[in-house]
Amino acid sequence: MIPGRCKQGIIISALPVMHNGLKAIITHHFPDMELHHYQSSCGLSPLVMRCANLIIQEIPPVADDARAECEACYRLIAQLPGIHWIFMVPKNVFSLAVEYLMRPQTTLLATTESVEGLIEAIRLGSERAERISQLLLSPHEVKISGQVSTACTLTSSERQVLRLLGKGWGINQIAQLLKKSNKTISAQKNSAMKRLSLKGNAEMYAWINSFQGVKELNLLSLQKEQAEWNLSHQK
Repeated sequence: MIPGRCKQGIIISALPVMHNGLKAIITHHFPDMELHHYQSSCGLSPLVMRCANLIIQEIPPVADDARAECEACYRLIAQLPGIHWIFMVPKNVFSLAVEYLMRPQTTLLATTESVEGLIEAIRLGSERAERISQLLLSPHEVKISGQVSTACTLTSSERQVLRLLGKGWGINQIAQLLKKSNKTISAQKNSAMKRLSLKGNAEMYAWINSFQGVKELNLLSLQKEQAEWNLSHQK
């Protein structure tokens, strides 16, 4: 674990068993971390959040409850960008979680994630942790065999937009960075999805995180991406 990180953590879940299980795991692997427990994100106080380095939240499996929680978290993430958020996501609300929660400081794990997977995500932190668990991506894998190479079909602008989306940027942030309108960025995103025959955000992120997507979009250059993100927030 990186020294000085994740000294205070928050666990959010409506299930006591989730609180007890996560507490046991985290206390064993990170004994110096102070934990706070909440049933939902609406109970978070600004003071506690400002002191936290890590928030682990379980997203409810019921669609309406999941949407309400995702919307609340969307606002909180924007207010406090320095926190690493780890969301435990049921597969049936994966698309909803991607729409609201994919940001540079968030990680989406399956509710069935192994203990090792959770510990690794905490240990790596928001800068190096895998953005989406393979357990979430596997049911949504996009079959790309037989397709024309994306190097020949995607324009440079479409590839750039998909690359930034894959790193967790929102439409607004991409528009500001590239000095384009939100409408233009959305149009380039939709055009790229149409070229790749992708239906919805879930399939788009599944392709982005596939071997071909990572290769085509050059998503391995983490240092350059982080520099772009920092630059956009300095403006």
